[in-house]
Amino acid sequence: MQHDSLPNPVLSSAKIKILSYRNIPLFQSKFLFICSFCMLIIFGFTACNKKNLSVPGTKGRKAGPVSVEVKVVQPELLLNTVSATGTILANEKAEIRPEISGRIVKILFEEGASVQKNKLLVKMNDSDLQAQLKRNEAQTMLLNNDEFQKRKLLEIKAISQDEYDVAKSLMLVNQADKQLLEAQIAKTEIFAPFNGKVGLRAVSVGNYVASNTLIATIQQLDPVKIEFDVPEKYSSFIKPGMEISFGIDALDSVFMAKVYAVESAITTETRTLKVRALCSNKANLLNPGTFARVNMILERFSEAIKVPSEAVMTVLDGNSVFICKNGKAVVVPVKTGIRTDREIQITQGVSAGDSLITTGLLQLTNGATVMVKKKKTETQTVPTKEKM
Repeated sequence: MQHDSLPNPVLSSAKIKILSYRNIPLFQSKFLFICSFCMLIIFGFTACNKKNLSVPGTKGRKAGPVSVEVKVVQPELLLNTVSATGTILANEKAEIRPEISGRIVKILFEEGASVQKNKLLVKMNDSDLQAQLKRNEAQTMLLNNDEFQKRKLLEIKAISQDEYDVAKSLMLVNQADKQLLEAQIAKTEIFAPFNGKVGLRAVSVGNYVASNTLIATIQQLDPVKIEFDVPEKYSSFIKPGMEISFGIDALDSVFMAKVYAVESAITTETRTLKVRALCSNKANLLNPGTFARVNMILERFSEAIKVPSEAVMTVLDGNSVFICKNGKAVVVPVKTGIRTDREIQITQGVSAGDSLITTGLLQLTNGATVMVKKKKTETQTVPTKEKM
């Protein structure tokens, strides 16, 4: 029997393992030891957590009252306002341009100066026209005498009707020529069309200008116009006579104006309504072209219910708020109206005297017990005046 000579598989495997472990480098052995130690710590921590979770008496423990802040609702003044951007315009504006060609012989205004209506601003050369007018006047005397004599001769049948008609026609043509010359001479003088301020001139004395050449501009600056656009949804509120306020970047003052005209149709490209208002400018503080920030009061509510925006919750079927009643949070559906950056008008659901919950809304449910915080008294520090 040769069974004793057969190798034992268990002993062989053990020897192989011993040999394999002996062959592992030292740094790998340390790494395996550290990994094993970390796994033991993790298993121990998990077991402790499970033990703590299974401590009797902790499961199903009821939470305490939710700490909240409330606001007692009171009727307040509410203004429905809308803001817009606009531009200041001159009340009247005209460009000074000649109607005929010619040479400028006089400029009778100072740049940037105020002028009165019908003041002569520019005089153009009219010497050739004046000469033609004198010639016409000389012909007028001859033609008038000729017409008079031939009319007398016609009365006694000394001449024919045709001869008299020719003389009369020449007289009438001469009169028409005189009127034309006088009209052309009048066009050599340019007058101020209204009281206003003349801008910078673009020509000088001696320049030859063609008809319609720009010489300068004149603008009436008291009052001034404010032109702005209002969104279509507010167009029904805008009426002539309503007051607006506006400000400009150059000044901290607030100016008042009154709407005097509204465009007859909505601008389809922007879906806005163009509006113009008038503002007094006796101090000459407002210049045409200035950017203006316009504010309009569309509606006034003397006893409106306003709540902070964060107190209103949006739900599937509308909006709701939490009201504190007898230490409980009660969900109340509400209907809203005007919205501002910080407040929302409540038109239905909340009444004066209700205690509105304003904080801790995410922790509340209908009927939850609440504890109202007492607001700390805020003290205002008034800075002392610096000594000069």
